[in-house]
Amino acid sequence: MLSIKRITQKRWLFASILALLSAGLILPSLLWSKDSRKFEKLSNELFFSDLSSNALSLHYTLAYPENYGFSDEIIFSSWQPEKNSEGTDIQEALDTLSEISPDKLNENDAYAYKLLYRYLNLRLSGIPYSFYSEPLSPSSGMQSGLPILLADYTFRNEKDVEDYLHILDQVDTYFDGLIVFEQEKAEKGLFMSDYAAEEIIKQCDAIMDKDALAFGSHFLHTTFQERVDALEREGIITLEQKNSWVSENDRLLTTVVAPAYEKLADAFIVLKGSGNNDNGLYYFPEGSSYYEYLLASTTGSFRSIPEIKKMLYQNFQENYSALASLFKDHPELAALSSTIYSSFPYEEPEKMLEDLKNRMSDDFPAFPVTQENFVPSYTVKSVSSSMEDYCSPAYYLTPPIDDMTNNIIYINHKNTPDVLTLYTTLAHEGYPGHLYQTVYSQLYMNQQEVPNIRYLLHYGGYVEGWALYVENISYSYAQDIIRDSDPAAAAWYEACRLNRNIQLCLFSLLDIAIHYEGATFSQTYAILKKIGINDPAACASIYRYIVEEPVNYIKYYLGFLEFLSLRKSAVDLWGDTFSLQRFHQFILEAGPSDFQSLQEKLFSMQS
Repeated sequence: MLSIKRITQKRWLFASILALLSAGLILPSLLWSKDSRKFEKLSNELFFSDLSSNALSLHYTLAYPENYGFSDEIIFSSWQPEKNSEGTDIQEALDTLSEISPDKLNENDAYAYKLLYRYLNLRLSGIPYSFYSEPLSPSSGMQSGLPILLADYTFRNEKDVEDYLHILDQVDTYFDGLIVFEQEKAEKGLFMSDYAAEEIIKQCDAIMDKDALAFGSHFLHTTFQERVDALEREGIITLEQKNSWVSENDRLLTTVVAPAYEKLADAFIVLKGSGNNDNGLYYFPEGSSYYEYLLASTTGSFRSIPEIKKMLYQNFQENYSALASLFKDHPELAALSSTIYSSFPYEEPEKMLEDLKNRMSDDFPAFPVTQENFVPSYTVKSVSSSMEDYCSPAYYLTPPIDDMTNNIIYINHKNTPDVLTLYTTLAHEGYPGHLYQTVYSQLYMNQQEVPNIRYLLHYGGYVEGWALYVENISYSYAQDIIRDSDPAAAAWYEACRLNRNIQLCLFSLLDIAIHYEGATFSQTYAILKKIGINDPAACASIYRYIVEEPVNYIKYYLGFLEFLSLRKSAVDLWGDTFSLQRFHQFILEAGPSDFQSLQEKLFSMQS
């Protein structure tokens, strides 16, 4: 009996120790999973909330929203600025984040936590400036952006067509919200200049051309017809369905969309004259403070404006000195003409893109391997003639995160670019630019199962800075193509690269001068004259564009400089193990981010 009792006590003691050891192992796991679950829940709630109220964003983000829990209801709500109520929502999200320990999250979640925390805090700081934003800018407003999104709204099935028609039926409501917003801006003394308002009125009339609508030849007629024709050929819809939808599209364009544009134009005719500022944001109350917010939120750079100016000035001097040295070493460049491009072997965009894909292989990593051996396709299209005046020289449409098969690059042929400009533009938009970066980062993040909210955090400085960074690299690829056959042309290509950087850097400095420091047109004109831009009309065009599009140039160029700064840090950190391919892989796998978070991520890596 005694021996049995002793054995039982030993077994009990042993079992107790095991239980405690197990609890010691399990308890931290439970605590970690609690934080992980809470963060995942918040991420999914923000993702769902943001997309469920915006049909276009939903469609362009997810090809198959039903797989992510979205209902069949499609909403294209009226436009609303960020107001105090949204500030409350942001604060609630921040409060929830404060209850989560990032140290108890896995690496991907912890990085997403950091990005989201900074993103939301910045958004919260911008709430007081809600009426300073301009959704109807002459250069990039929704009056010109909406038709582009509609024309490329992908039809994969019947529901896509029905959703598209439902969006058309809500355009008037959406524009009504924009009109109310502009009226409120006018009441607060924040309405746009007369020349900007006049441009909006002209665009509304031109975009919804009455003759094209009457004859069924408007691009929103023809692009719809092409998409439903494709569905019929694939057997997804019947001829009867197609004909019914074509008729409905015609009806909605003439009875809903066109009248909505007319109403918008009429509203601007009434509002024209209520603006009291033809200059930069500086001349609005709190304009300089808003500019500081806009600069940080748009570029993803948290540097102070004096530090940014110092970076820009230094880069301007470096490029200017390099260009002067190039012309000194190659005096023949001064006599070259447009015939310099005759030795370039490629003219078609498709051949240029294939050449870029081949040449970039040593400097950039291949796409992440997938089970399907995924290779993205691309199509190069021309901007509709009716939209050429209102579109960028080129642009890339970002594919949904769950279907990156088809990628579209648009070229605006209004001002036909020379072959070098076309080649470097395709590098910017395609390979190794937007298309490559978007597909690579989304493929990698999909494989890593990063929190869904990562796909909605937009960083203009990362996206456009990357595109300008690789565009600079593409100039060297162009030089490699013709260096042996035409050395003078290769030198000229380098001169073109430096000249473009000088111009973009100057315009970025002017952006700060106009919006943050109050530079007027006469002061801007004096600056431009010093560098040889003497035409008053050209100077007025530059000034007006910067006034209408604050932070646009600097979004590209500061982003570019931030990537150069990151690359220098990587060289210093990694030493002999540094390579362009390794650095680019780091940037692509990190995905769109603010630059402070990227810098911290880089320094946390082992060399």
